[in-house]
Amino acid sequence: MMNRIIILLLAVNLLSFALFGLDKWKAIHGYWRISEKTLLLSALPAAFPGALAGMYFFHHKTRHKKFVYGVPAIGIVEILLALGWMVS
Repeated sequence: MMNRIIILLLAVNLLSFALFGLDKWKAIHGYWRISEKTLLLSALPAAFPGALAGMYFFHHKTRHKKFVYGVPAIGIVEILLALGWMVS
């Protein structure tokens, strides 16, 4: 059971990371972009580490306050919810 959870977490984080990379590539080459909403939502299913890593690895959306503060805020909320779930 625990292995499945770890694999799922790795998968959603890799997906979030890849979305930031893909959007950066699309931005450079002038293709249709991935919406900011989609990029932010990709951080929600416990994938904020992948989103944060993608932002800074690809240097993408690092000047947008919505992302600089939003992705870490999602992470803080998710950590607090997980801690609350574990305590109760």
